[in-house]
Amino acid sequence: MADMSNFDDFMQRCQSQIEAALEQRLPAADKDPKKLHEAMRYSALQGGKRVRPMLVYAAGQAVGATIGTLDSPACAIELIHVYSLIHDDLPAMDDDDLRRGRPTCHKAFDDATAILAGDALQPLAFQILSNDEQIPDSTRIRMIQVLTQASGSMGMAGGQAIDLESEGQQLTLPALERMHARKTGALILASLQLGALSNPQTSDPQLNALETYGKHIGLAFQIKDDILDETGDTETLGKPQGSDRQRNKSTFISLCGLEASQQRADDLLQQALDALEIFDEKAGPLRQLAQYIVQRDY
Repeated sequence: MADMSNFDDFMQRCQSQIEAALEQRLPAADKDPKKLHEAMRYSALQGGKRVRPMLVYAAGQAVGATIGTLDSPACAIELIHVYSLIHDDLPAMDDDDLRRGRPTCHKAFDDATAILAGDALQPLAFQILSNDEQIPDSTRIRMIQVLTQASGSMGMAGGQAIDLESEGQQLTLPALERMHARKTGALILASLQLGALSNPQTSDPQLNALETYGKHIGLAFQIKDDILDETGDTETLGKPQGSDRQRNKSTFISLCGLEASQQRADDLLQQALDALEIFDEKAGPLRQLAQYIVQRDY
């Protein structure tokens, strides 16, 4: 297993860096329309684990990317994630009142403002990527292709649609895994791809290894979320505990049980670490992130 002794430092550096980068790129709260910009900043700043930006930074480090080229893709992936959370929390979707330990956007503002905040954060992500002249044009186009694919009907949005359609139904385990490969896994994989693409010299074997790693940790991330939804508490999680069970959703816990789900997450962790064997010590943060994903308590 990876040495976790320096992971806290890495996580804090990444969180500080992404917070500063988002602060710089988000519209100012006092700029019209003020309420919309306040809602965008409320949801995007000062909260969350920032796992996806950390994956961008860690993958970039593993392939030797220049640090200055990683902020824009890290911001882009986080803004897509935040927009999805705002919309997921709406009454028409998951109808949650708490996110990241604070009232959800539609509770802090109102439904219409929350919808517009998500609508505005999504194109801002692509604007940030397309405007960064530190990244070569051809790389920017490829990054935009990766992020659009991961965000749309064949990725995150499609996974959420399947999730909503499946409420009250008993999914098979393969169907559950396919759903989460889109809903959760697509953005996690895209985070790694964006980080790797930040270095034009990244090789196909490196990209393939990161894809394998990403598929394993994406599924492990969702299994751990299901475990925490069953065993955690609302204060620690920063969102309502037990919400999946209350909505009668199929989860890894409901299909496999707690012990088998934890074992599956542990197996996926080992497979993810095995995929990184072609990398040297610069991939240390990726190894540590995989462990963190499976061992976290929120």
